[in-house]
Amino acid sequence: MTEVLTQPRPIRLKGRSFLALALTPELPFEDWLARLDDLAARSAGFFLRRPIVLDVGGLPIDRVQLRELVHQLGTRNVRIMGIEGAQPSMLGSDLPPAMADGRPASDFEAPTADEDDDAGVAEYAAPSDPAQAANAKATPSLVITQPVRSGQSLFFPEGDVTIVGSVASGAEVVAGGSIHVYGTLRGRAMAGTTGNASARIFCSKLEAELIAIDGFYKTAEDLEPGLRGKAIQIWLEGDALKAVPLG
Repeated sequence: MTEVLTQPRPIRLKGRSFLALALTPELPFEDWLARLDDLAARSAGFFLRRPIVLDVGGLPIDRVQLRELVHQLGTRNVRIMGIEGAQPSMLGSDLPPAMADGRPASDFEAPTADEDDDAGVAEYAAPSDPAQAANAKATPSLVITQPVRSGQSLFFPEGDVTIVGSVASGAEVVAGGSIHVYGTLRGRAMAGTTGNASARIFCSKLEAELIAIDGFYKTAEDLEPGLRGKAIQIWLEGDALKAVPLG
């Protein structure tokens, strides 16, 4: 009896999946890093708090080149959580661990500078006029009067985002506050990304690939079937996402 009572409890292990962004570098790395810098300059905070997987499958590189690439990404505040497609001999204790069997999701292709005007990419830019800046600070919100198209990413960490239209599959809306979509939400919506647990997500029709508030998320597979296709509001209660129909 004494032996049973003093036996240590086993460590509890749980399986859990996370959504990560996969970076697929191209040779030469100098040119690819320059394009990455351009993306970061046009979409400030794009890599903020994002789990990143580095996919080097099929690249003819060695361990030294891989280590240097990870270092260069680190200096850009792109933190790599794992490496996919690398030979075991290329990895070691000084590099992120190997990852495999990732489930593909919708690709994201950042628009080029020339495409920004034509495609209507919704990116926040700080107002240059002091009066406008003061007003923006008093009312931290962004209104988009056109649909967010597939492959586009809207990032507004200062506050709420209102979209008078739909969010297409493969598109992404990231807000520090709440997200309001007066149309169909088919893409990804992440609210409260700067630690605002009181943020909410509202949409006229829920068909989302992913919804998240303050880092807690649900994918399309996790959403209750009865909620899809309806006007919905979503909020965070503790560490669980809650959703109910509107009206």
